[in-house]
Amino acid sequence: MPENGETTGARPAARPGGRNARVRSRILAATTELVARDGVAGLRYEEVAKVAGVNKNTVYRNWPDRAELVSEALLRYAEDSAPFHDSGDLRRDLVDFLMAFSERQSSPINRALVQAAVAAPGNTDLDEAVRVAYDHRLSTVRKRFDSAVAKGEIPPVDSYFLTELLSGPVYLYINRRRRPFTREVAEKIVDVVLAGIHATTP
Repeated sequence: MPENGETTGARPAARPGGRNARVRSRILAATTELVARDGVAGLRYEEVAKVAGVNKNTVYRNWPDRAELVSEALLRYAEDSAPFHDSGDLRRDLVDFLMAFSERQSSPINRALVQAAVAAPGNTDLDEAVRVAYDHRLSTVRKRFDSAVAKGEIPPVDSYFLTELLSGPVYLYINRRRRPFTREVAEKIVDVVLAGIHATTP
């Protein structure tokens, strides 16, 4: 809901180019930072504008609905947080992704976002935004598994299940903080998953 109490059906606009794109990026980055610090309930358009260095009306004009602002900010954060490159080598691509994924999961902003969601389980706006951001972050891996099947790199697989299996250990390493998540660890995880794919194929 917007802060002024009005409800609108406006959706976030597609990324434009030029100065407007830079302004929107600053607003979205400021929103992510403030949600991580204060949660959705504590988010104020005045503070977003101040951190982004823009007029408050600019924030309202682009995002009259606060839930839409938060959702787009976290989605943008997810898009920028775990880049995925298809080099043609599935093993290397998966290892590279896990390294980028672990780095972002360890970031102060990501930790704060997770804590904010845990601290406010009834906040459906934040829950949904975090869920969408998480799903988007891992969707690139699912697409890579699907392309690997199409190219004959691996047999047909359940890409959703494999992506969860691949990313799960990262959370354990990051949250327990007992051992560092290294490239060697990422390689072992990928090797186990890929070996399991071939071992369970009839």
